[in-house]
Amino acid sequence: MKWDKLLNDFKNYLKIERNLSINTIESYLFDVKKLVNFLKSSKIKIKPEELTETITKEFIYDLSKKVKSPTQARIISGLRRFYDYLILEDIIVTNPIQNIETPKIGINLPVTLTIQEIDNIISSIKLTSKTGVRNIAIVELLYSCGLRVSELINLKISDLFFKESLIKVTGKGNKERFVPISTQAQLYINNYIKDIRCFKKIKKNFEDTLFLNERGSSLSRVMIFIILKELSISSNIKKKIGPHTFRHSFATHLIENGADLITIQNMLGHENITTTERYLHVNKKHLIDSMMKFHPRTKM
Repeated sequence: MKWDKLLNDFKNYLKIERNLSINTIESYLFDVKKLVNFLKSSKIKIKPEELTETITKEFIYDLSKKVKSPTQARIISGLRRFYDYLILEDIIVTNPIQNIETPKIGINLPVTLTIQEIDNIISSIKLTSKTGVRNIAIVELLYSCGLRVSELINLKISDLFFKESLIKVTGKGNKERFVPISTQAQLYINNYIKDIRCFKKIKKNFEDTLFLNERGSSLSRVMIFIILKELSISSNIKKKIGPHTFRHSFATHLIENGADLITIQNMLGHENITTTERYLHVNKKHLIDSMMKFHPRTKM
């Protein structure tokens, strides 16, 4: 079979049967296309079902000269998923990626902000501007609820249940979860809805979208990153921050104050608790830093 045909079938499988998000699907397709481009540049003319372990190792070796270990690991994982799909469809019997070793990746502790840094960012937002009222609600919501950027921009007014202090979040794979929301975040959101949003000319199909751009449609992912970058500069934060920084800070601060992993996993919408466990490493660092700073034996 041809690569294009199987890639399209794989795309439909991920979308319909696995119910994955568009971003995740595109990531898997990108990984397979990396292999296809390597085969073309190397003038290796084979069908997808003819890939051997030897050719795969040549591809990985070529890849290792261009990208870092985490990217290599992700691409190998994407290829493995593609060939698992071919097995599922009875196109091949064994997965040529199965015995390919994934590069070892050290634990990368997520970048987090201190409470003071978050307060500094919020203090730097000028509430005299229309965008300022919106942006302070965005920042407070990111930190208060630990949302992914896609969850933030897709949040609806109908997802707000402030009487119960909850919001309904649609996460990866269209899975819904309820997340508690702080009183402060509710206040900023209500101010934005009452003072800014209600006066906007809203485009069709965006009537229920919570956060709007100047044209009356939903904010893009890129726009959220731009907003946060500008805020980090204005508040003199030297760390490289994005929406996930607030998500990491949300989880880390909960752990530091005694919240259990299962609760945090549910609030973050993690399918696997091992994803949540990395915040324990951040917490250990916090404990060590605290001991080194305050214990009398470390000052001798």
